[in-house]
Amino acid sequence: MYFIGIDWADEKHTIVILSESNKEVSAFEIPHSFDGIEHLKKRLKDLSIPVSNALCFIETSRGLLVSSLIQYGFTVYPLNPKVVDKHRKPSGAKTDFIDARLLADLGRKDHLSLRPLVLSDDLLQELRLLTRDQEGLIHSQTRLTNQLIASLKEYYPAALKFFTRIGQLCTLKFLQTFPSIDSLRKASREDVVIVLKTLRHKDPETKANEILEIISQPQIPVSFAVSKAKSRFTKVLVKQFIVLIEEIALYDKEILSLFKQHKDYEIFKSLPGAGKRLAPKLLAEWGDERTQYQSVASVQALAGTSPVAFQSGKYNKARRRTSCVKPFRNALHEFAWCSVRWEPWAKEYYYRKRKEGKSHHVAIRSLANNWVRIIFAMWKTEENYEPSVFLHAQKRHSQKVA
Repeated sequence: MYFIGIDWADEKHTIVILSESNKEVSAFEIPHSFDGIEHLKKRLKDLSIPVSNALCFIETSRGLLVSSLIQYGFTVYPLNPKVVDKHRKPSGAKTDFIDARLLADLGRKDHLSLRPLVLSDDLLQELRLLTRDQEGLIHSQTRLTNQLIASLKEYYPAALKFFTRIGQLCTLKFLQTFPSIDSLRKASREDVVIVLKTLRHKDPETKANEILEIISQPQIPVSFAVSKAKSRFTKVLVKQFIVLIEEIALYDKEILSLFKQHKDYEIFKSLPGAGKRLAPKLLAEWGDERTQYQSVASVQALAGTSPVAFQSGKYNKARRRTSCVKPFRNALHEFAWCSVRWEPWAKEYYYRKRKEGKSHHVAIRSLANNWVRIIFAMWKTEENYEPSVFLHAQKRHSQKVA
């Protein structure tokens, strides 16, 4: 067996190959391209090392390089950068070749306790990418909301009182038509009513009266220059916001379409409160390969729901697990909080933890940890969620403990 350490970068990758006896067989660089992968394969062939007899170790679990290596038949192991850092030389010496050799050596020593990466099928891979990208778009939407509120406060604070939510299409398109208080004051009541009807407001007459009443009140004076400049900026933000809302809605449709095609659709759909966004996100992060997890504990560690012990001298306390798949952890925490509103036992569990003095986040993390056990059992047996089954199992467990 041979061990390949890969110190990856944007333009080139440094390769070091070690034998089982820790002898350096070869060290070289390849470009980040198709030719680079071909060069690696050729070098192995020249060294009489079959791809099936070479294990690759790299400090990432994603990207074109990783997926290409797996597609070419390489076995790839991702190594945690924090773990690698702890094994660096005390002298602080660091080069790309030193790093690549360190990765190969760590892999040589620990590969039996590591789990290789497995590429998901196209459907699950696309679903995971879409849900993660949509999450990024939603975060962008939040940033735009804050930017828009800040912009309006500088020259048009009355606009913040027109509608209940700044981030809804009705509000945004109204601001597109009337980007400043001066433009709104120039319009007649009939003009405002017509715009609101066009936006399909449920009560345009009453809303027009409310808006006109707000702008009739004395306002803090704003200079012409500030109003002109900030109204232009507001129009840009609104335009971006509308596009984001429309694209996020299209993502919802595409994600739902893929979700319905998956064999585990009914299992994750049955989770209480998961809804159209969380259910597919949970499936995408959880995966569908039944041999992927050795036990429920491995899922809990991967998702960051199980705590880690921290002990030093007399100090001994459980801490939040920081080394985990962040999108997986976020999805489970979000779902756990939603389940408090939908599932009676989850609500009771959460508030019991809060009464014990636990913070909101600790209580949610503990609830998410319980949900992982439930979902793991459902996933293994391919059964939908049934509250009665869980409550019966919980009661049986309590009797055993007693």
